[in-house]
Amino acid sequence: MRKILCSTGALITSRNNRDYCLLPGIAPRIACDGFEFLMYNSWYPVWEQVAGELSDKVRIPVFHADKEIGEIISGGGNERARELFEINCKLARRLGAEKLVLHLWGGLASDGHIENNISQYVVLKDIAERYGLRVTVENVVCNRENPLAHWKRLAEMDPSVAFTLDVRFASFHDQLDLVFTDEYRWLWEGAVQHIHISDYCGGRMEWDKLRFCLHPGEGNIDYGKLAANLARVNYDNTITLESTSVLPGGDIDFEKLDASLGKISKWRF
Repeated sequence: MRKILCSTGALITSRNNRDYCLLPGIAPRIACDGFEFLMYNSWYPVWEQVAGELSDKVRIPVFHADKEIGEIISGGGNERARELFEINCKLARRLGAEKLVLHLWGGLASDGHIENNISQYVVLKDIAERYGLRVTVENVVCNRENPLAHWKRLAEMDPSVAFTLDVRFASFHDQLDLVFTDEYRWLWEGAVQHIHISDYCGGRMEWDKLRFCLHPGEGNIDYGKLAANLARVNYDNTITLESTSVLPGGDIDFEKLDASLGKISKWRF
């Protein structure tokens, strides 16, 4: 069933000191079906306190693992990545999540040693399954090849693999239209289990434009076309708005946030 979620990363940032205790008070003010919890690396020492503060207070069906896990793997730190990933899984389970979003590669090394990154997928998937979580590999930006090439390799290795499609990252690689072509029809036969929404204001691989996680309509992604494509492939699963909604002083721009969530909820597919 389609559910519209909001990323906690759009609400809890360095601008409000990454204060996770704000979430229970914020959540009732946001018109969504739940939240995708974004893990920050500064929370590892207090992950049990995070769980205690948020469990049963905020609906969190999707958990976004610490983005630096992929960067650590890309740097060859497989054992450390596995240790951190397990903590992520423990917290995700405590928060009631069912799906987990994984950056399997990332950082400056990105997909420069992709064989190592792909080799860790099965290891991390096994860990997640022990905690009742379904891993979805995100189409994280690449500096050697491209995300769809790596998705293909993962699907060949594991036909049950699941993915999170980030439309901003897909637009960065000029692959947002490509994923809806016949060549990638297989993605919409159950492989894509989650979607991230934010806008992108640049062209193909304009790295400096990735700094901005814009709201729909602030960039150049054709969201009418995207909605039509999702309707055509009968997508009926979770969607998360990731657009930054924290003002410089730390307050949340609820008006802009609600407007963006409203746009997504009106899509007919």
